[in-house]
Amino acid sequence: MLGTTFLLAIRSILRHKLRSFLTTLGIIIGVAAVVTISTLGQATTSAVQSNIASLGSNILQVRPGQGFGRGGGGPRPPDFDEADVEGIRDQIAGVTAVAPQAQSAATAIYNGANWSTTINGTTNAYFTVQPWPLVSGRTFTPAEEAAGKAVCIIGNTVRTNLFAGGEAVGSRFRIGNVSCDVIGTLSTRGQAGFGGDQDDVVIMPIKTVQRRFTGTRDIRLMLVGVNPAYDGGQVQQSLTQLLRERRNISGGKEDDFNIFDTAQISATITSTTTLLTTIVSAVAAISLLVGGIGIMNIMLVSVTERTREIGIRLAIGAVASEVLLQFLVEAVALSCLGGLIGLLIAQAAVAGLSLASDLPFLFVPRVNALAFGVSALIGVVFGYFPARRAASLNPIDALRHE
Repeated sequence: MLGTTFLLAIRSILRHKLRSFLTTLGIIIGVAAVVTISTLGQATTSAVQSNIASLGSNILQVRPGQGFGRGGGGPRPPDFDEADVEGIRDQIAGVTAVAPQAQSAATAIYNGANWSTTINGTTNAYFTVQPWPLVSGRTFTPAEEAAGKAVCIIGNTVRTNLFAGGEAVGSRFRIGNVSCDVIGTLSTRGQAGFGGDQDDVVIMPIKTVQRRFTGTRDIRLMLVGVNPAYDGGQVQQSLTQLLRERRNISGGKEDDFNIFDTAQISATITSTTTLLTTIVSAVAAISLLVGGIGIMNIMLVSVTERTREIGIRLAIGAVASEVLLQFLVEAVALSCLGGLIGLLIAQAAVAGLSLASDLPFLFVPRVNALAFGVSALIGVVFGYFPARRAASLNPIDALRHE
């Protein structure tokens, strides 16, 4: 009986193709919108987490100043120095390594090719704090670090633009007024979490950068690696106390430095994007409700149009449950058809938007299954009233209907 009922429902839908399509349009739009927004939201979260993870996990970034958006007309807070680095490394439990950084910018030139890039002066601890594998070559020797030799490790973007993507190790190029020997090339990292190309960098010993580029021994950034076995919050608190002592900050005075925990940044951004995706998806889901009302509307019209047909079926022996099932199956079929079309449109939209926005393409089975299940449920909920009305018709009154 169910097979016959299903065939009758499909035949009725195909009899009015345009009307059936327009009936399912609300479901199509609703499912497509919800699935597209939810999937792109998860893709964005995944991309952000990946980019932040590329900065390294269990890392504390320490900078002078009072954080983003703070400041004003007061004196600039002092930078860090080598004694700060040694103090953090030797006096705080749970610290695996401390990588000081001094940065500058210059134009690199090699065989007529030139490229403006960032110079990052640091030590080998940089590669311990945030592992960044080398494609070829080696890191600095202790002698090169101590003497401030003009040696460098270059990112993939610099290698591509200066050496046309070829082997760079063993070559010498000029950056600013310094001739630099390439001793290593880094693996590709891609875009940073907050924009910028992580591969557009030349890494040199920090003493080289301080002597030849910045002209000072100041350190503008320290990357502090934290042992995963230790409580990151406790390590951060100990670090704050040590720096306050070293920078003579007492009483209720505010810190003139800030510490960023990459894990906290990732968690904050993830929760924010998840909340925004949920809100926007909920707004888009309103169109599913509109689609359900449209299905109920058309099914009521269909009951009115087919009153005599219903009367004939009831008169020749059909029971009310069979009539109810026929109209209910028809409503669910319309709703499921709209759900399937919406899912196909959503996948095409996600693929196109992912390509245009450089986000990873994701297929989330849970989201797709949930959206399709909701579309089927809408068919049941909004199709029951028209179906019940058809099943409750009096056969004699239905046969008299014009």
